[in-house]
Amino acid sequence: MLALGEARASTHVELTELQVERADDGLYLSARLRFDLPTVVEDALYKGIAIHFVADAEVLRERWYWYDQQVAAAQRYVRIAYLPLTRRWRMNVASEPIVNSGLGVTLTQHYDTLAEVMAAVQRISRWRVATTAELEQGGRQILHFRFRLDASQLPRTFQIGAIGDSDWALTVQRRVDLTLEGVR
Repeated sequence: MLALGEARASTHVELTELQVERADDGLYLSARLRFDLPTVVEDALYKGIAIHFVADAEVLRERWYWYDQQVAAAQRYVRIAYLPLTRRWRMNVASEPIVNSGLGVTLTQHYDTLAEVMAAVQRISRWRVATTAELEQGGRQILHFRFRLDASQLPRTFQIGAIGDSDWALTVQRRVDLTLEGVR
């Protein structure tokens, strides 16, 4: 388990566990987050507004003579919504942004309570962020991980009200040095 590096977080989100594992076919990331949804966000969910979360992972190769080179990048988009007719929660997970015009290729799961769906959102298991070929470039490599609530996917009226409001600024970041012995 790697939980090293610098961490910056808002007051609401805590990254309790971050594991990076090299396998024969690539680099895998597992994470556990802990946060409570602010009342404003919870109210929006119960009113039928879908909330989007984004997890970003970027592998960089350090270079002393220029900016760090991006070796690999992966995104994970999560959309949660309350379905008032069935009184259930739906979670969609995709590798592309989830838009209202169509869900595209997503994994969809249904839950009975908000606590259950939030437990699923706060857990990332064996997410492949880079292939072996991308990692073979050598040099010192760094993983940047970021998890955030994506306010840009909210309806325009919510976006205007969310600007500068710390209740909508759920985010956490971590930097991990991949050249340490624990990742090999």
